[in-house]
Amino acid sequence: MSRLFDPLALRGLELSHRGWVSAMCQYSTDTDAEPAPGVPNDWHLMHLGQFAAGGAALIITEATAVVPEGRISPRDTGLYNDEQAEAWRRIIDFVHRYGAVDTKIGVQLAHAGRKASTWWPFVGQHGSVPLAEGGWPTLGPTDEAFPGYAAPRAMTEQDIQAVIDAFAQAARRAVEVGFDTIELHAAHGYLLHQFLSPVVNTRSDAWGGEENKRFRLVLEVIDAVRREIPDSMPLLLRVSASDWTEPDAPIPGLQPEALARLGVLAKDRGVDLIDVSSGGAIGGVKIPLGPGYQTGFAEQIKAQADIPVASVGLITAAQQADHVIGTAQADAIFIARAALRNPHWWQQAAHELGVPLPWAPQYERAATSGKY
Repeated sequence: MSRLFDPLALRGLELSHRGWVSAMCQYSTDTDAEPAPGVPNDWHLMHLGQFAAGGAALIITEATAVVPEGRISPRDTGLYNDEQAEAWRRIIDFVHRYGAVDTKIGVQLAHAGRKASTWWPFVGQHGSVPLAEGGWPTLGPTDEAFPGYAAPRAMTEQDIQAVIDAFAQAARRAVEVGFDTIELHAAHGYLLHQFLSPVVNTRSDAWGGEENKRFRLVLEVIDAVRREIPDSMPLLLRVSASDWTEPDAPIPGLQPEALARLGVLAKDRGVDLIDVSSGGAIGGVKIPLGPGYQTGFAEQIKAQADIPVASVGLITAAQQADHVIGTAQADAIFIARAALRNPHWWQQAAHELGVPLPWAPQYERAATSGKY
Protein backbone atom coordinates (compact mmCIF):
# COMPACT_ATOMS: atom_id res chain seq x y z
CA MET A 1 0.00 0.00 0.00
CA SER A 2 1.41 3.39 -1.00
CA ARG A 3 2.29 5.85 1.79
CA LEU A 4 3.74 8.70 -0.27
CA PHE A 5 0.29 10.16 -0.86
CA ASP A 6 -0.94 9.91 2.72
CA PRO A 7 -1.88 13.31 4.20
CA LEU A 8 0.29 14.89 6.86
CA ALA A 9 -0.59 17.55 9.44
CA LEU A 10 2.00 19.89 10.97
CA ARG A 11 0.36 22.03 13.65
CA GLY A 12 -2.58 23.68 11.88
CA LEU A 13 -1.27 23.03 8.37
CA GLU A 14 -2.97 20.15 6.54
CA LEU A 15 -0.85 18.82 3.68
CA SER A 16 -2.56 16.62 1.15
CA HIS A 17 0.42 14.29 0.71
CA ARG A 18 4.12 13.89 1.49
CA GLY A 19 5.72 14.79 -1.84
CA TRP A 20 7.10 18.31 -1.63
CA VAL A 21 9.26 20.76 -3.62
CA SER A 22 12.68 21.54 -2.21
CA ALA A 23 14.14 25.04 -2.24
CA MET A 24 16.05 25.65 -5.47
CA CYS A 25 17.97 28.88 -6.09
CA GLN A 26 17.06 30.51 -9.41
CA TYR A 27 19.44 33.51 -9.45
CA SER A 28 16.86 35.37 -11.51
CA THR A 29 15.96 38.68 -9.86
CA ASP A 30 16.78 41.93 -11.61
CA THR A 31 19.99 43.33 -10.16
CA ASP A 32 19.02 46.93 -10.94
CA ALA A 33 15.55 46.78 -9.37
CA GLU A 34 14.39 49.85 -7.46
CA PRO A 35 14.18 50.67 -4.61
CA ALA A 36 16.13 47.51 -3.84
CA PRO A 37 17.13 44.29 -5.59
CA GLY A 38 15.91 40.87 -4.50
CA VAL A 39 12.34 41.16 -5.81
CA PRO A 40 10.84 37.92 -7.19
CA ASN A 41 9.43 38.33 -10.67
CA ASP A 42 7.58 36.47 -13.44
CA TRP A 43 10.26 33.78 -13.60
CA HIS A 44 9.61 32.90 -9.95
CA LEU A 45 5.85 32.92 -10.55
CA MET A 46 6.29 30.47 -13.43
CA HIS A 47 8.89 28.33 -11.65
CA LEU A 48 6.88 27.85 -8.46
CA GLY A 49 3.45 27.96 -10.06
CA GLN A 50 4.17 25.00 -12.34
CA PHE A 51 4.72 22.75 -9.33
CA ALA A 52 1.38 23.80 -7.85
CA ALA A 53 -0.37 22.88 -11.08
CA GLY A 54 1.65 19.65 -11.15
CA GLY A 55 0.32 18.29 -7.88
CA ALA A 56 2.95 19.15 -5.25
CA ALA A 57 1.52 19.34 -1.72
CA LEU A 58 4.09 21.85 -0.40
CA ILE A 59 6.49 24.18 -2.20
CA ILE A 60 9.46 25.83 -0.47
CA THR A 61 10.88 28.94 -2.11
CA GLU A 62 14.52 29.40 -2.93
CA ALA A 63 16.84 30.65 -0.19
CA THR A 64 15.39 34.09 0.53
CA ALA A 65 17.68 36.53 2.29
CA VAL A 66 16.66 38.33 5.47
CA VAL A 67 19.06 41.25 4.75
CA PRO A 68 20.69 42.53 1.54
CA GLU A 69 24.15 41.30 2.56
CA GLY A 70 22.71 37.85 3.27
CA ARG A 71 22.02 37.11 -0.40
CA ILE A 72 24.06 34.30 -1.96
CA SER A 73 24.38 36.38 -5.12
CA PRO A 74 23.20 39.78 -6.35
CA ARG A 75 20.37 37.96 -8.15
CA ASP A 76 18.85 36.22 -5.11
CA THR A 77 15.43 36.95 -3.65
CA GLY A 78 14.87 38.69 -0.32
CA LEU A 79 12.13 39.35 2.19
CA TYR A 80 13.41 42.50 3.86
CA ASN A 81 11.32 45.25 2.23
CA ASP A 82 7.74 45.93 1.18
CA GLU A 83 8.34 45.60 -2.56
CA GLN A 84 9.69 42.09 -2.11
CA ALA A 85 6.83 41.17 0.21
CA GLU A 86 4.17 42.29 -2.28
CA ALA A 87 5.87 40.40 -5.09
CA TRP A 88 5.83 37.25 -2.96
CA ARG A 89 2.14 37.85 -2.18
CA ARG A 90 1.33 37.59 -5.90
CA ILE A 91 3.13 34.23 -6.14
CA ILE A 92 1.50 32.91 -2.96
CA ASP A 93 -1.96 33.86 -4.25
CA PHE A 94 -1.26 32.07 -7.54
CA VAL A 95 -0.13 28.87 -5.79
CA HIS A 96 -3.17 28.90 -3.51
CA ARG A 97 -5.58 29.54 -6.37
CA TYR A 98 -4.23 27.08 -8.93
CA GLY A 99 -2.74 24.28 -6.85
CA ALA A 100 -4.14 20.97 -8.06
CA VAL A 101 -4.14 19.48 -4.53
CA ASP A 102 -4.67 22.55 -2.33
CA THR A 103 -0.96 23.27 -2.58
CA LYS A 104 0.73 25.13 0.28
CA ILE A 105 3.83 27.31 0.04
CA GLY A 106 6.58 28.17 2.50
CA VAL A 107 9.50 30.56 2.42
CA GLN A 108 13.05 29.47 3.16
CA LEU A 109 14.63 32.27 5.17
CA ALA A 110 18.40 32.45 4.85
CA HIS A 111 21.61 34.38 5.36
CA ALA A 112 24.61 33.25 3.31
CA GLY A 113 27.28 34.57 5.69
CA ARG A 114 30.78 34.08 4.30
CA LYS A 115 29.29 32.43 1.16
CA ALA A 116 27.38 35.60 0.18
CA SER A 117 28.13 38.02 -2.65
CA THR A 118 29.09 35.31 -5.15
CA TRP A 119 28.68 35.05 -8.89
CA TRP A 120 25.51 33.36 -10.09
CA PRO A 121 26.09 30.28 -12.25
CA PHE A 122 25.02 31.67 -15.63
CA VAL A 123 27.93 34.06 -16.20
CA GLY A 124 30.88 31.66 -16.28
CA GLN A 125 32.63 33.27 -13.33
CA HIS A 126 33.23 31.83 -9.88
CA GLY A 127 33.96 33.10 -6.41
CA SER A 128 33.10 36.47 -4.91
CA VAL A 129 31.70 39.37 -6.90
CA PRO A 130 34.11 42.34 -6.61
CA LEU A 131 32.79 45.41 -4.84
CA ALA A 132 33.24 47.43 -8.04
CA GLU A 133 30.92 45.01 -9.87
CA GLY A 134 28.06 44.94 -7.40
CA GLY A 135 29.45 42.74 -4.62
CA TRP A 136 29.61 43.59 -0.93
CA PRO A 137 31.63 42.79 2.19
CA THR A 138 30.53 39.57 3.89
CA LEU A 139 30.20 38.38 7.48
CA GLY A 140 31.05 35.09 9.15
CA PRO A 141 31.72 33.49 12.53
CA THR A 142 35.40 34.31 12.00
CA ASP A 143 37.44 36.09 9.34
CA GLU A 144 38.39 32.80 7.65
CA ALA A 145 37.23 32.62 4.04
CA PHE A 146 35.45 29.79 2.29
CA PRO A 147 37.97 28.48 -0.29
CA GLY A 148 38.02 30.69 -3.36
CA TYR A 149 35.88 33.42 -1.81
CA ALA A 150 36.71 36.80 -0.29
CA ALA A 151 37.42 36.78 3.44
CA PRO A 152 34.50 37.82 5.64
CA ARG A 153 34.56 40.09 8.65
CA ALA A 154 34.20 38.24 11.94
CA MET A 155 30.80 39.07 13.42
CA THR A 156 30.50 41.14 16.56
CA GLU A 157 27.85 40.66 19.23
CA GLN A 158 25.93 43.53 17.62
CA ASP A 159 26.14 41.85 14.19
CA ILE A 160 24.77 38.61 15.62
CA GLN A 161 21.85 40.29 17.34
CA ALA A 162 21.06 42.19 14.13
CA VAL A 163 20.87 38.89 12.21
CA ILE A 164 18.52 37.40 14.80
CA ASP A 165 16.29 40.48 14.53
CA ALA A 166 16.38 40.28 10.73
CA PHE A 167 15.12 36.69 10.74
CA ALA A 168 12.28 37.76 13.05
CA GLN A 169 11.33 40.71 10.84
CA ALA A 170 11.35 38.54 7.72
CA ALA A 171 9.15 35.99 9.49
CA ARG A 172 6.69 38.75 10.34
CA ARG A 173 6.53 39.76 6.67
CA ALA A 174 6.07 36.11 5.68
CA VAL A 175 2.99 35.86 7.88
CA GLU A 176 1.59 39.16 6.59
CA VAL A 177 1.78 38.14 2.92
CA GLY A 178 0.25 34.70 3.43
CA PHE A 179 3.01 32.09 3.46
CA ASP A 180 1.77 28.83 5.00
CA THR A 181 5.03 27.89 6.70
CA ILE A 182 8.63 29.00 7.16
CA GLU A 183 11.83 27.01 6.77
CA LEU A 184 15.03 28.26 8.40
CA HIS A 185 18.10 27.48 6.30
CA ALA A 186 20.82 26.09 8.57
CA ALA A 187 22.50 23.93 5.92
CA HIS A 188 24.82 24.01 2.89
CA GLY A 189 27.50 26.14 4.49
CA TYR A 190 25.42 29.29 4.93
CA LEU A 191 25.51 31.43 8.03
CA LEU A 192 23.52 29.33 10.50
CA HIS A 193 25.40 26.21 9.39
CA GLN A 194 28.66 28.12 9.68
CA PHE A 195 27.91 28.71 13.35
CA LEU A 196 26.93 25.06 13.86
CA SER A 197 30.04 23.54 12.27
CA PRO A 198 33.08 23.02 14.51
CA VAL A 199 35.27 23.24 11.41
CA VAL A 200 34.07 26.76 10.59
CA ASN A 201 33.04 28.18 13.96
CA THR A 202 36.27 28.38 15.95
CA ARG A 203 35.17 31.33 18.04
CA SER A 204 36.10 31.30 21.72
CA ASP A 205 33.23 33.42 23.03
CA ALA A 206 29.60 32.60 23.90
CA TRP A 207 28.79 31.87 20.24
CA GLY A 208 31.40 29.24 19.42
CA GLY A 209 33.64 26.44 20.56
CA GLU A 210 31.61 23.99 22.63
CA GLU A 211 28.60 22.40 21.01
CA ASN A 212 26.01 24.25 23.10
CA LYS A 213 27.61 27.55 22.13
CA ARG A 214 27.72 26.63 18.43
CA PHE A 215 24.02 25.74 18.64
CA ARG A 216 23.14 29.06 20.23
CA LEU A 217 22.58 31.21 17.12
CA VAL A 218 20.25 28.68 15.49
CA LEU A 219 18.25 28.28 18.69
CA GLU A 220 17.95 32.03 19.24
CA VAL A 221 16.79 32.49 15.64
CA ILE A 222 14.17 29.78 16.20
CA ASP A 223 12.98 31.55 19.36
CA ALA A 224 12.82 34.93 17.61
CA VAL A 225 10.92 33.57 14.61
CA ARG A 226 8.53 31.49 16.70
CA ARG A 227 7.54 34.65 18.60
CA GLU A 228 6.53 36.32 15.31
CA ILE A 229 4.41 33.57 13.80
CA PRO A 230 1.04 32.09 14.84
CA ASP A 231 0.96 29.00 17.02
CA SER A 232 -0.86 27.25 14.18
CA MET A 233 1.98 27.84 11.68
CA PRO A 234 4.58 25.07 11.50
CA LEU A 235 8.29 25.90 11.53
CA LEU A 236 10.77 23.82 9.53
CA LEU A 237 14.54 23.67 9.93
CA ARG A 238 16.91 22.58 7.15
CA VAL A 239 20.20 21.14 8.38
CA SER A 240 23.33 19.57 6.95
CA ALA A 241 23.66 16.30 8.84
CA SER A 242 27.31 15.86 7.89
CA ASP A 243 30.21 18.09 6.92
CA TRP A 244 31.73 15.04 5.16
CA THR A 245 35.14 15.53 6.76
CA GLU A 246 37.61 12.64 6.68
CA PRO A 247 37.82 10.49 9.85
CA ASP A 248 41.38 11.70 10.47
CA ALA A 249 40.58 15.40 9.92
CA PRO A 250 42.21 17.74 12.47
CA ILE A 251 38.76 19.01 13.48
CA PRO A 252 35.88 16.55 13.02
CA GLY A 253 32.92 18.07 11.23
CA LEU A 254 29.24 17.81 12.06
CA GLN A 255 27.76 14.33 12.30
CA PRO A 256 24.13 13.16 12.49
CA GLU A 257 24.41 12.55 16.25
CA ALA A 258 25.05 16.26 16.82
CA LEU A 259 22.16 17.27 14.59
CA ALA A 260 19.89 14.88 16.48
CA ARG A 261 20.84 16.66 19.70
CA LEU A 262 20.07 19.96 17.99
CA GLY A 263 16.77 18.47 16.82
CA VAL A 264 15.73 17.74 20.41
CA LEU A 265 16.42 21.34 21.42
CA ALA A 266 14.79 22.73 18.28
CA LYS A 267 11.65 20.66 18.87
CA ASP A 268 11.39 22.03 22.41
CA ARG A 269 11.51 25.55 20.96
CA GLY A 270 8.79 24.98 18.40
CA VAL A 271 10.36 23.42 15.30
CA ASP A 272 7.96 20.90 13.78
CA LEU A 273 10.06 19.15 11.14
CA ILE A 274 13.76 18.79 10.28
CA ASP A 275 14.64 18.89 6.57
CA VAL A 276 17.79 16.76 6.37
CA SER A 277 20.47 17.52 3.78
CA SER A 278 24.28 17.54 4.08
CA GLY A 279 27.53 19.25 3.13
CA GLY A 280 28.45 22.76 2.06
CA ALA A 281 30.40 24.16 4.99
CA ILE A 282 33.90 23.40 3.72
CA GLY A 283 35.45 22.97 0.30
CA GLY A 284 37.19 20.02 -1.27
CA VAL A 285 35.29 17.23 0.48
CA LYS A 286 34.22 14.04 -1.25
CA ILE A 287 30.49 13.32 -1.03
CA PRO A 288 29.45 9.79 -2.06
CA LEU A 289 26.54 10.77 -4.27
CA GLY A 290 23.99 8.11 -5.12
CA PRO A 291 20.24 7.50 -5.08
CA GLY A 292 18.85 8.47 -1.68
CA TYR A 293 22.33 8.99 -0.25
CA GLN A 294 20.99 11.17 2.60
CA THR A 295 17.97 9.12 3.69
CA GLY A 296 20.02 7.35 6.36
CA PHE A 297 20.80 10.69 7.97
CA ALA A 298 17.10 11.56 8.06
CA GLU A 299 16.23 8.19 9.58
CA GLN A 300 18.86 8.58 12.30
CA ILE A 301 17.78 12.10 13.26
CA LYS A 302 14.13 11.06 13.26
CA ALA A 303 14.83 8.15 15.61
CA GLN A 304 17.19 9.95 17.97
CA ALA A 305 15.38 13.29 18.17
CA ASP A 306 11.83 11.92 17.95
CA ILE A 307 10.82 14.62 15.49
CA PRO A 308 9.28 14.43 11.99
CA VAL A 309 11.87 14.66 9.22
CA ALA A 310 11.98 15.12 5.47
CA SER A 311 14.64 13.65 3.20
CA VAL A 312 16.15 15.11 0.05
CA GLY A 313 18.89 14.19 -2.40
CA LEU A 314 18.71 12.10 -5.59
CA ILE A 315 15.22 10.85 -4.85
CA THR A 316 13.82 10.65 -8.34
CA ALA A 317 11.45 7.69 -8.74
CA ALA A 318 7.97 7.13 -7.35
CA GLN A 319 8.74 3.70 -5.93
CA GLN A 320 11.94 4.99 -4.35
CA ALA A 321 10.14 7.89 -2.66
CA ASP A 322 7.32 5.64 -1.52
CA HIS A 323 9.82 3.17 -0.05
CA VAL A 324 11.48 5.91 2.01
CA ILE A 325 8.12 6.89 3.50
CA GLY A 326 6.85 3.34 3.87
CA THR A 327 9.94 2.20 5.76
CA ALA A 328 9.74 5.22 8.11
CA GLN A 329 13.10 6.63 7.02
CA ALA A 330 11.35 9.98 6.65
CA ASP A 331 7.91 11.52 7.00
CA ALA A 332 8.09 13.47 3.74
CA ILE A 333 10.18 13.72 0.57
CA PHE A 334 11.59 16.85 -1.00
CA ILE A 335 12.00 16.68 -4.78
CA ALA A 336 14.31 19.07 -6.62
CA ARG A 337 16.00 18.24 -9.94
CA ALA A 338 13.44 15.58 -10.77
CA ALA A 339 10.77 18.29 -10.49
CA LEU A 340 12.69 20.54 -12.87
CA ARG A 341 12.72 17.74 -15.42
CA ASN A 342 9.05 16.97 -14.87
CA PRO A 343 6.91 19.63 -13.14
CA HIS A 344 4.11 17.03 -13.00
CA TRP A 345 6.27 14.53 -11.12
CA TRP A 346 3.57 14.03 -8.46
CA GLN A 347 0.90 13.25 -11.03
CA GLN A 348 3.15 10.69 -12.68
CA ALA A 349 4.17 9.20 -9.32
CA ALA A 350 0.53 8.82 -8.26
CA HIS A 351 -0.27 7.13 -11.58
CA GLU A 352 2.63 4.68 -11.15
CA LEU A 353 1.61 3.88 -7.58
CA GLY A 354 -2.05 3.48 -8.44
CA VAL A 355 -3.18 6.40 -6.29
CA PRO A 356 -5.84 8.88 -7.46
CA LEU A 357 -4.56 12.46 -7.41
CA PRO A 358 -6.54 15.49 -8.60
CA TRP A 359 -5.40 17.37 -11.67
CA ALA A 360 -5.85 21.01 -12.46
CA PRO A 361 -9.00 21.09 -14.62
CA GLN A 362 -7.07 22.66 -17.50
CA TYR A 363 -4.88 19.53 -17.62
CA GLU A 364 -7.44 16.80 -16.93
CA ARG A 365 -7.31 15.56 -20.53
CA ALA A 366 -3.74 14.40 -19.78
CA ALA A 367 -4.93 12.47 -16.74
CA THR A 368 -7.60 10.54 -18.62
CA SER A 369 -5.11 9.21 -21.17
CA GLY A 370 -3.38 7.09 -18.52
CA LYS A 371 -0.06 7.50 -20.38
CA TYR A 372 3.10 9.45 -19.63
